[in-house]
Amino acid sequence: MAIHPILEAPDPRLKLVSTPVETFDAALGTLIEDMFETMYDAPGIGLAAVQIGVPKRVLVIDLQEPGEDGEPVRTPRVFVNPELFDPSDERRPYNEGCLSVPDQYAEVERPSTVHVRWQDGDGSRQEAALDGLLATCLQHEMDHLEGILFIDHLSKLKREMVLKKLEKARRRAA
Repeated sequence: MAIHPILEAPDPRLKLVSTPVETFDAALGTLIEDMFETMYDAPGIGLAAVQIGVPKRVLVIDLQEPGEDGEPVRTPRVFVNPELFDPSDERRPYNEGCLSVPDQYAEVERPSTVHVRWQDGDGSRQEAALDGLLATCLQHEMDHLEGILFIDHLSKLKREMVLKKLEKARRRAA
């Protein structure tokens, strides 16, 4: 397993549309393991393969919600070739952040419930209705598969402000 560098906006590779996974093999298993290791190290709750420079339709999510002892409980989920359908009319705002837009947050409104079809890491077909933070996170990560960042949902002015803050933070860090 390996921790990969996470691409950051405005890297043009983040705008690539990811291609479907056709082969479910050891290389895909390694990619998935590396994605989880990279996400946990960042730390984050979701990661699309394109964020580590692999434009394949693979994403991992782990909300790491607190257990009874207050420590995060890992519930890793893998979505290969995910497809959304039947989103709810009800929308829910959430203050989103992204590992590819570090330390920047903005409110994005998304359907509160979605249905999703996907394959797991072995290629088995799955289907479920998701809501709450899991639905929001899945939609956010699926946007990456289409070359869309959460800041692309903002007005042009707000998006430019976020990108300027990001650039300013990079200059300070350098």
